[in-house]
Amino acid sequence: MECIGFIGLGIMGSPMSQHLLKAGYPLIVLDRVSELQKAIVAAGAQSGASPQRIAEQSDIVITMLPDTPDVEQVIAGKDGVFDGARAGMLIIDMSTIAPIAAKKLAREAEARGTDFLDAPVSGGDIGAQKGTLSIMAGGKESAFARALPIFQAMGKTILRIGDSAAGQITKAANQIMAAINLEATCEALVFAAKAGVDPMLVRQALMGGAAYSRSLEFHGQRILDRNFVPGFRLRLHRKDLDIALATGKAYGIALPVTAQVREMMTNALGEGQGDLDNSSLVMLLERLVDKQAKQ
Repeated sequence: MECIGFIGLGIMGSPMSQHLLKAGYPLIVLDRVSELQKAIVAAGAQSGASPQRIAEQSDIVITMLPDTPDVEQVIAGKDGVFDGARAGMLIIDMSTIAPIAAKKLAREAEARGTDFLDAPVSGGDIGAQKGTLSIMAGGKESAFARALPIFQAMGKTILRIGDSAAGQITKAANQIMAAINLEATCEALVFAAKAGVDPMLVRQALMGGAAYSRSLEFHGQRILDRNFVPGFRLRLHRKDLDIALATGKAYGIALPVTAQVREMMTNALGEGQGDLDNSSLVMLLERLVDKQAKQ
């Protein structure tokens, strides 16, 4: 089996890399947090020294990082993946980054004789742990075919959407819907609670009707439990909406509700909620209702 280098072992990357180990892939891992790296090494992976060195040792390199600048630095920066790349390698970025950056990295990879896929994921920490992620890929058909067995070890719904950046465009669309559904879930449960109706029973009733959504199911339960331990950090969801809005601007697409939810998330970040789960957005709505009641 081809040797895989995996860079980025956070909430998503750690379980994803574990699935690759279970599937039998030789794995070399790297993360700036040494404890995360040591945990995967203890499970059977090799320890990587740098992105360049990982590229020199691997047939395929996967990155799973927080933001566009992180990916650009790890892949195209000094001592990065490109510095160790060789013809015939495949680089797969599974982070959520700006589509324009994905296109640029794909062009630079092609100039080196290296294939590149943008393959962001959806499904959150639960999907990563269960190996049921939705994986949306952009890039050459031949590169996707090569990557498919790897994707199947980590995900369930796996599609090649189109050429380079098509995966990132699809992920931006996903994050638009996820953000709006999240805000609707928060608003509906706050509405019920402040009107004196049990939000637990309201959620239960709505789960069986037209208002059902995964957000109502999973985020709704987190809200009821007041469990804001991060599955997906609020600051990262706000970052994803920044990407969606910038992409919409580039294509001349109005995204008015996305912009409004993004502003709400920005306000929540200002209240120190950035590293809480994105379902903690409900606390902003609760504060707004309490403030209005005092006026």
